[in-house]
Amino acid sequence: MAFALPSDREDELVEILTHYPEKRAACLPALWLCQKVNGWISPDVIAYVAERLELTTAQVKGVVTFYTMFFEEPVAPNVVWVCRTLSCDLRGGKTVQEHLEQRFGCHAGQTSSDGRFTLLKAECLAACGQAPMVQINDDYHENLTLEKLDSIIDDYAARTPATEA
Repeated sequence: MAFALPSDREDELVEILTHYPEKRAACLPALWLCQKVNGWISPDVIAYVAERLELTTAQVKGVVTFYTMFFEEPVAPNVVWVCRTLSCDLRGGKTVQEHLEQRFGCHAGQTSSDGRFTLLKAECLAACGQAPMVQINDDYHENLTLEKLDSIIDDYAARTPATEA
């Protein structure tokens, strides 16, 4: 089935386009909007954005594959990024990742069996002074201990219905 934005989101895209001198310049915000609606950037989303912005699908795919903020496969409602740069690793980043892998029952790049969390590794989340840290969706959680992390994960889990991964 071909992707299309709902009418209210289509209006939002039209508004976004007014902020740029050329349609192609709106590629990032258009993709971001479509991902918010669809949950990920499917081939149908790429085709839709290409058509709306008068680009080729190869041009749009090039943008999608360049930025880690775009998901090329379906993800859970909660995407957990574990910072794995040196600063975080020196303060327990690897321990945080291993703890989450055990808790979720999956490795980085996979989704938990209850479908609530997708676990990913980030090269840098720009919070070196507050390491270790994770980003869950759009929220930063810094200066973590495993106990603090478990409490945060429990809160997200309580707000997210389980689905089969």
